[in-house]
Amino acid sequence: MKVGIIRFPGSNCDEDAWFAIVNDLREQAVMLWHKDTDLQGSDVVILPGGFSYGDYLRAGAIARFSPIMQQVATHAARGGVVIGICNGFQIACEAHLLPGALLRNDVGYRAMPVTIRVERTDSPLTAAATVGQCLTMPIAHGEGRYTASEDDLDRLEQAGQVLFRYVDSAGTPTTQSNPNGSMRNIAGICNANRNVVGLMPHPERAMEPLLGSSDGRVLFESLLATVNA
Repeated sequence: MKVGIIRFPGSNCDEDAWFAIVNDLREQAVMLWHKDTDLQGSDVVILPGGFSYGDYLRAGAIARFSPIMQQVATHAARGGVVIGICNGFQIACEAHLLPGALLRNDVGYRAMPVTIRVERTDSPLTAAATVGQCLTMPIAHGEGRYTASEDDLDRLEQAGQVLFRYVDSAGTPTTQSNPNGSMRNIAGICNANRNVVGLMPHPERAMEPLLGSSDGRVLFESLLATVNA
């Protein structure tokens, strides 16, 4: 598996993603500058967390116009896997690779561990997980409130595009377990073709116990299983 990690001005989780792929999974990764126009044969593209272009407009709104995003869109249209983490999720929504939008949190900036529940396993980021599995990993964002119209939310639910929800220690979605006010406690979704995934929590920061949790490993192992299938 070869993973292309796109570095935007303001990215700060690109090295974390590279470390997760190369040091933890022992797979190949390449850093791609946002002005590049070649994905260098990447099987998977990761849009990492951070504050692309300083989030001076809306989070991800400027990054969507970076030259490499044309190649990312083409890659996704061909069925290639694209993963957007935190700011990457915001970029994917702004680029219309994923439906909905990420708005300002209803409680300000949050940086804390959260628990998410796996809702589906038929995606490249959940293939090695189990339905109902609860994972603990950190968030660090100010604009993570997933929002869509009620009709669009119903369609996402019916199509099985909701992959993760924020839950409490008992695995139940509650207002208290929702760190940013996301509609229906949504923490991550996929597109209709199930090859583009976005989530706000950081699995690359939960790869080993020393980091406080190794629950993110199953998501990266899912990528490996999907590519090698």
